[in-house]
Amino acid sequence: MSDWTSLWYVWLILLTVFLLLLCGITASCIKFCCRKKRPPVETFSRHPYDLTVTAIDSDSTAHSTVT
Repeated sequence: MSDWTSLWYVWLILLTVFLLLLCGITASCIKFCCRKKRPPVETFSRHPYDLTVTAIDSDSTAHSTVT
């Protein structure tokens, strides 16, 4: 069996996995810290919207023209 120091590709894979894990943990910590400091975002606006409804009955000329 080969010596562990001669298997450079194993060390490279382990180093890559370790760096990815470290970056993920760091990003999660930064995201968590920024979320605590930021004021809460309002999800629903308090402004009501105007809605216009136009009813068309069967006796309407617009309805008979369309059909």
